[in-house]
Amino acid sequence: MNYITFDTAVGRMRLIGDSQGIRELHLKADETPFAPLEDWRESDEWLADAVQQLQAYAEGKLQRFDVRLNPQGTDFQKRVWQALSEIPFGEVRSYQDIAAAIGNPKAVRAVGGANGKNPIPVIVPCHRVIGADGSLTGFSSGLPLKKRLLALEGI
Repeated sequence: MNYITFDTAVGRMRLIGDSQGIRELHLKADETPFAPLEDWRESDEWLADAVQQLQAYAEGKLQRFDVRLNPQGTDFQKRVWQALSEIPFGEVRSYQDIAAAIGNPKAVRAVGGANGKNPIPVIVPCHRVIGADGSLTGFSSGLPLKKRLLALEGI
């Protein structure tokens, strides 16, 4: 597994992936160092294009990513993540909307769980999911960063 750590206008990021695609994106709003796993090696061989796209997004210059993804999860989680990927830049959806989009309108809580386990935030835009009442709900990297990402998109 390869990784690269880099800075963007919205904070420090770490991409993890291989020739099959990006598996994870970690976000940090502070200067706490990332701790790579023992079998990871620092390399941008397959990740350089994604780094450029994330930096352009953080500067407000990119609205849609074109990178190969390889997230690891259950079939249900992957269906949710695919539905998240279809939320357009500058728009939000509720957990209820996502549950309906995957054809399981009663799975609102399960959608919330899958959203929270999204291993590739920003590219798979889980930050664009809000509560049914319009409130900002949890984000694995913290609500301040979620607010910043939504503001970047004009929301």
